[in-house]
Amino acid sequence: MDLDPALSALRPLGGFFALHASRPVPSGRTAGVAPLARAYAPGYVDAAADVHVPVQCADPLGRRVRKVAAALGTAETRVAASVAQQGLAARLWSVALACAARYGHVPDLDPRLLHWDPEATAPDDLWLTEVHALPADTETVADVVLATHLAPLTEAVHDRYGVARGLLRGNAASALTGAGRELDRWARRQGQADAAARARSLTAGLLAHPLLAGAGTLTGTSFRRRSCCLYYRVPGGGVCGDCCFPSPPGPARSPRAAGPGRLPHPPRSSPGARSG
Repeated sequence: MDLDPALSALRPLGGFFALHASRPVPSGRTAGVAPLARAYAPGYVDAAADVHVPVQCADPLGRRVRKVAAALGTAETRVAASVAQQGLAARLWSVALACAARYGHVPDLDPRLLHWDPEATAPDDLWLTEVHALPADTETVADVVLATHLAPLTEAVHDRYGVARGLLRGNAASALTGAGRELDRWARRQGQADAAARARSLTAGLLAHPLLAGAGTLTGTSFRRRSCCLYYRVPGGGVCGDCCFPSPPGPARSPRAAGPGRLPHPPRSSPGARSG
């Protein structure tokens, strides 16, 4: 099946897998939406000084990290940056895997064409202004998501917030396997064995890519990572279902809680993931 201009085959999977496709971005959404290229570009922390960049669109990565920090109730910017990076990685993987499973093709997610609203949640966070079909093989999907988005995102988050590259690589792998697992479950519930098989095969192939290899162990659709996303440092947080830690590290390794209580619905990096 060819990619349709609206990517309508993604809608039955739910908002986390959906991607708005229109040209241009609707006028009512342009105030806070910017090409994802701006989130990765060095120096965009000072983008508000550029008269060609509206203030609302300046520094989208910083805006997202601040939003996540406020939602989680954490004063640790490094923790918020990790969660924000994993959330964006999950959205990118979800779109690519869902298109591969449903269409047999993936859209070109060029960061100059893919627009992001860092204040929004799925599916209103991403808009693709042009739909160009690419093959859905492992090498192409790795280039579309890993090389084009996650590699520069990793460098941006590492440089700005001091999050370790290995941790961010683990986040990318966790987001990939979480998206693949949920897509496999959806396809099997719908009796779409071929789509489920494509999702599993593509997930395993991508996890073996040099940029992700060694980040964890995949057994069927179950994944155990070799790093921690730091969610346990969120006030009231715990460890995620695929964490390297079986339980939150002890007091000697944990910081002071940044505030009381646990948020009832903290932002998660992948659909259906356990919250802590």
